[in-house]
Amino acid sequence: MTTSLPTESPSAPATATDHPPQGTLRRSMTSRHLVMIAMGGVIGSGLFLSSGYTISQAGPLGAVLSYLVGSFVVYLVMTCLGELACAYPVSGAFHIYASRSINPATGFTTAWLYWLTWAVALGSEFTACGLLMQRWFPSVSVWVWCVVCAAVVFSVNAISARVFGETEYWFSLIKVAAVVALIVLGGAAIAGFHPLADHGQALPHLFENFNTPDGLFPHGLSGVMVTVLAAFYAFSGSELIGVAAGETDEPSKAVPKALRVTVVRLLVFFAGAITVIAAMIPYDKVGLDESPFVTVFTTIGIPYAADVMNFVIITALLSAGNSGLYSCARMLFSLAEEGQAPQMLRRLNSRQIPMAALVVSMLGGIASLLSSVVAAQTVYLVLVSIAGFAAVAVWMSIAASQFFHRRAFLRDGGDVQALPYRTPFYPAVPVLAFVLCLAALVGVALDPTQVAALYFGVPFVAACYLYYYLRYSRRRSGTAS
Repeated sequence: MTTSLPTESPSAPATATDHPPQGTLRRSMTSRHLVMIAMGGVIGSGLFLSSGYTISQAGPLGAVLSYLVGSFVVYLVMTCLGELACAYPVSGAFHIYASRSINPATGFTTAWLYWLTWAVALGSEFTACGLLMQRWFPSVSVWVWCVVCAAVVFSVNAISARVFGETEYWFSLIKVAAVVALIVLGGAAIAGFHPLADHGQALPHLFENFNTPDGLFPHGLSGVMVTVLAAFYAFSGSELIGVAAGETDEPSKAVPKALRVTVVRLLVFFAGAITVIAAMIPYDKVGLDESPFVTVFTTIGIPYAADVMNFVIITALLSAGNSGLYSCARMLFSLAEEGQAPQMLRRLNSRQIPMAALVVSMLGGIASLLSSVVAAQTVYLVLVSIAGFAAVAVWMSIAASQFFHRRAFLRDGGDVQALPYRTPFYPAVPVLAFVLCLAALVGVALDPTQVAALYFGVPFVAACYLYYYLRYSRRRSGTAS
């Protein structure tokens, strides 16, 4: 693997780009927005709906351990991201990190992997919103709600980055409130305080559900391994801090603060929620037929629990779509700025919004939505598989980029103490993060339900590298000669 030096001198202060020149994206978001954007990207339907499946597969203790491992990997990747985001506070950051620290072909591939991840997510989120809205409006077709949700998300993104950040803040606050309510009320219930519950119903006390008749790991270590992979995917979205760094005021200060707060909150919220759910519901009684949040809230006597959680999950889906469209547009904008996509995608309107990139990204989400209806077993399966593969591949790219960036920085005589944010324990942290993510991809090969991610993900990566070398590498060589 060859290393290309950053276009700026590695020893130059990272804060030099805190205030961009005219004609670039406007820096209007704060660390408060960054934290909630990252939280919103992570806390979604995976936690509200799929956490029950995780517990049923790994058992109570296995599920908690899986999310603790996932939290640890998030910490490793986020520390790598912090140094890079302060060194290159630009929009569509993953592409820039890899292009400047590893090589342009890797940056190009990373950008398209991440773009496709969120484009597929857009289609899925709109469909799920439409299905959930039928609980209250059964006579309205699903496609109508898909159009409404798409219009809301597009409008929020089209107004300004500040409006996007503020909207995402409140969307995420609703989800965070639901998780905190589960932890507090569920924790009180297992401790014996549940005044609203049906007194004729016996509730579990403390962690008695962890003592399963089948042992600590009912489905063996293989069940835990599968859920570790699911935990990795569940935490994807935390890297949105890097995407938004280019539109954040004083990124050298805001980004490190946001990273620290995000990692701690994700650990508390995910580990806390999974622990409470596992303690409240026997592992063999939890599944995908009902949100475990609904089960817990109903058990402790919260009125209208199903309707409340339906609202929260719809909010979570809109939040994910909001963040997804934002990151898609910024990734295309970044590609165009690097000369690796049509130049029209870098055009900004009077509000400094890359409108062409936004429209193209929305069209990609709509194409994904249509493929989920007309070609669910073919085209959509391929898209979903690549998207699942990309979540871990992008983290590997972040870890590798930090490793090569710091190496080049030191080689050129840079002072590590001058960095506004430093990845600790270099090179152990980026190497460990890369190895653990690689192990997750190896584990995918052992799981029949997820192996399609490799079947389609690896050829997609190879195709991106090939396209880059055929289209851009030759063109640069011709220009250089």
